[in-house]
Amino acid sequence: MTYNPDTHHRRSIRLKHYDYSQPGAYFVTICTHDMECLFGEIVNNEMILNEYGKIVYEEWFLSTKVRNEIELYENEFVVMPNHIHGIIWINPNVMDVIHNVGATGRSPLQNRNRSNIQNGYLANYDNLHGPKNKSLSSFIAGYKSSLTKRINQIRQTPGIPVWQRNYYEHIARNEIELNKIREYILNNPLNWETDENYKI
Repeated sequence: MTYNPDTHHRRSIRLKHYDYSQPGAYFVTICTHDMECLFGEIVNNEMILNEYGKIVYEEWFLSTKVRNEIELYENEFVVMPNHIHGIIWINPNVMDVIHNVGATGRSPLQNRNRSNIQNGYLANYDNLHGPKNKSLSSFIAGYKSSLTKRINQIRQTPGIPVWQRNYYEHIARNEIELNKIREYILNNPLNWETDENYKI
């Protein structure tokens, strides 16, 4: 299935019974509360981070210092005015994911079991009982919580939401799709005015 950010943005369903702590590459989009342009602005097709945007960027990579199961890379992350896109690798050794599950142009990075791999772009909601340890939901919950606390301390707005409650995810199924996602992430500032999240 070819990655299409427009199509997948409109289809937001979670894979039932899927273990999101499994090794793999997950493409994630997190949007600000009410789509507020909180993190900076696009100038001449380049994202200019403000104080909050710099914190968002910094916290993303600091996450790997407290979560050994997570790998994050600069060419797989972008902060936009009112959302972020990033690829999260879950595995203590990222190369083991590629070698052990046999990622090719035809097989999934995530898992060989086709019954676990259904249609693409997913929406997750915070688990009322708390996310599973060392899972994608656990990472997102911790990241959002840490950022909300730091940003609200600076703007002196305790209790005010920074993020939308949900987040969107897509399991990267193979290296071809992964490269398309990387390209989409890197080109996001260039395509800001046609982005469905575009807001002045």
